[in-house]
Amino acid sequence: MPANLRGLLVPIVFLAIFYFFAIRPQKKRQDEIKEMRDTVKVGDKIITIGGVYGKIINIKDETITIEAGTDRIKLEITRWAIGSTVGKE
Repeated sequence: MPANLRGLLVPIVFLAIFYFFAIRPQKKRQDEIKEMRDTVKVGDKIITIGGVYGKIINIKDETITIEAGTDRIKLEITRWAIGSTVGKE
């Protein structure tokens, strides 16, 4: 094996390892989050990325209205602000 190829082999192996242990799982997680945000519906309970718990009461394209707190405060948030879903009604 020529010395030039041997010198390139180590960085290529490290890039492959980095891809399979860092980039690929992150991409998979992003796809799961996007799917979760696209499939929420009225009545779902969510947590925003800011930590606000609420129930979805209205959905327009990229804007979602949630009801939060005991006073039933209505907040209008963007779809990307949903951190996770808690449960279904």
